[in-house]
Amino acid sequence: DSGLRFHYVAAGERGKPLMLLLHGFPEFWYSWRHQLREFKSEYRVVALDLRGYGETDAPSHKESYKLDCLIADIKDILESLGYNKCVLIGHDWGGMIAWLVAICYPEMVTKLIVVNFPHPSVFTEYILRHPSQLIKSGYYFFFQMPWFPEFMFTLNDFKVLKSLFTSQATGIGRKGCRLTAEDIEAYLYVFSQPGALTGPINHYRTIFSCLPLQHHEVIMPTLLLWGERDAFMEVEMAEITRIYVKNHFRLTILSEASHWLQQDQPDIVNKLIWTFLKEETKRKR
Repeated sequence: DSGLRFHYVAAGERGKPLMLLLHGFPEFWYSWRHQLREFKSEYRVVALDLRGYGETDAPSHKESYKLDCLIADIKDILESLGYNKCVLIGHDWGGMIAWLVAICYPEMVTKLIVVNFPHPSVFTEYILRHPSQLIKSGYYFFFQMPWFPEFMFTLNDFKVLKSLFTSQATGIGRKGCRLTAEDIEAYLYVFSQPGALTGPINHYRTIFSCLPLQHHEVIMPTLLLWGERDAFMEVEMAEITRIYVKNHFRLTILSEASHWLQQDQPDIVNKLIWTFLKEETKRKR
């Protein structure tokens, strides 16, 4: 309905149950490369470039990135792909969108899997009471400035972007699957295109107009996966999320893993997702 063109990468046969993957910031469909390969045997796996990212259209006006637009995108995409429901998986900002789609359109989500992002109500309540999380989320406020955040990312051949994934403070940990030179090149290629950072940062420029939420409850089986060494999100929020899920809720915290969990520990993440999907299927029977 938005008139935007969305880019996605798909694996697995059409007609199989849909698994829809929503990436975080600053990422694109590629952050799900390990999951595209893993789940194509039983699912039609679709990894999107969200509105404003990669090869998807990027409206110029920041109002076009309000959360209600992003939620409507997922509903429209599901219908365009010929499905009325899916297994929905989101990481980081894509996790925020996944939670909201599950809350607003519960009939569309059979199972919800979120990686390193708490229920949005937990996030907004926790950040107000815990200055340490407010500091970790300081970039939300920095991103409110026009043009300057984009400029900062481009300095020294995109040093900030590279260090997010590779530095000791924020990057994938010692025991993780480090990004290869080719992986880093893929990220640099996408985000070094003219204007490629404005759409992604615009997602954050509208966040304060959309929170707190009116509705909170999540009614489908939910798996929350969390890398304990997340430099941006305090692990305490993961446990509090349980309050809002009115169905089977499973939380798994991986002690050596970073914020970039599905790239950091792909084998473990994939195994945990399979277990959750199979377990819930058995229960329903």
